[in-house]
Amino acid sequence: MDIRGRNKIDPSFNMSSMTDIVFLLLIFFMITSTLVTTNALDILLPKASGKTENKKSVAVSITKKLVYYIDQKKTSEKNLERQLISKLKTYDNPTIILRAEEGVPIEKAVRIMDIANRHKYKVILAVRPQ
Repeated sequence: MDIRGRNKIDPSFNMSSMTDIVFLLLIFFMITSTLVTTNALDILLPKASGKTENKKSVAVSITKKLVYYIDQKKTSEKNLERQLISKLKTYDNPTIILRAEEGVPIEKAVRIMDIANRHKYKVILAVRPQ
């Protein structure tokens, strides 16, 4: 007479369901990461400790080649002040985020700060975290 039980427990672990979950998560993060875009030019900022506030403002970017951008729109140095005034007149608390790339002469950044000072705009200097 055979007394052994019919139900044997298999000690092996099947990894196929775990790999399915990992691939689904991978696809999910790949799709959602493409939806996140930053509203900035690809410039190398100087390092500093601190944090930049993220609110409604206008970004002024200066590249190493001394090309000026207002919110990713290329502009000349002569028209910079006029365009800033026209863009910031609709804001309650006008704020300029200054994004000067490493190697830009300080005079160029000070010119933007001078424009902001004359028109009572707040200036935030964007930097790279350390």
